[in-house]
Amino acid sequence: MDVPVTIPGATAADAAGLRALVRLLAGRGVVVLSGAGLSTESGIPDYRGESGSRRRGTPMTYQEFTGSDAARRRYWARSHVGWRTIARAEPNAGHRAVEQLRRSGHVAAVITQNVDGLHHAAGTRTAVELHGGLRRVVCLECRRTTSRAELDERLEELNAGFRAEEVKLNPDGDAELAPGLVDCFQVAPCPACGGVLKPDVVFFGESVPKPRVQRCYELVDAAQALVVLGSSLTVLSGLRFVRHAARAGTPVVIVNQGATRGDDLAEARVALPLGAVLTEASTRVRASGPA
Repeated sequence: MDVPVTIPGATAADAAGLRALVRLLAGRGVVVLSGAGLSTESGIPDYRGESGSRRRGTPMTYQEFTGSDAARRRYWARSHVGWRTIARAEPNAGHRAVEQLRRSGHVAAVITQNVDGLHHAAGTRTAVELHGGLRRVVCLECRRTTSRAELDERLEELNAGFRAEEVKLNPDGDAELAPGLVDCFQVAPCPACGGVLKPDVVFFGESVPKPRVQRCYELVDAAQALVVLGSSLTVLSGLRFVRHAARAGTPVVIVNQGATRGDDLAEARVALPLGAVLTEASTRVRASGPA
């Protein structure tokens, strides 16, 4: 299928990759695996720049969070500030294009490594949030789940005099603050049992729940193709599904502006902005009619 590329900066390889993407989407049964790069156009940074270098050190680990009152205070102070950006972020053209393709039947399922909830906000409420979501909070003792908005109100009341501007926001909603700002921050306990509250996300050093992983494997097994959007696949959590698809002979296309660990497994790559690529692909696919 000939797909003229109108996106500035497109190379011959990008054009070939876009043709492959449109062909696979037109055949239906595509599973999308999205990463932080899909949300950068919504104002949320990814973990790595185009060079693939990490933007900062390793984020908070599960072991550090559960083992230290000081670490939890630091996390919640920084997260309280960063939450402002996450809460007001809106789906971008890429999220909307994925939802259009899902509604038209070309995308069968979405697996996201992102914790920002933007796929759900765009209407893709069946998206599997592999690493959980920042908009929920879970108690580590009683396992009660509550909304992050509710917790934010409680933190505001407990820390009425706390004023800090974020230095830099990280993809997990954790804002980097100037040293010394977090020492007096008050952490809110679980309103039901007084236990420790944690964002309902998978921290580094923590395992994704096995039933969720199994569900993702089932989706990939049923897929006619796997399309990776905005992920460097540096973390095994997402890379394993690309490897699984490749072993089964399922075509893989990667749309990402930097190199990825799955490049050698992909049938084609597109190294262009995701919003523009997905909007053009969605338009072309839907204009082509039923497969």
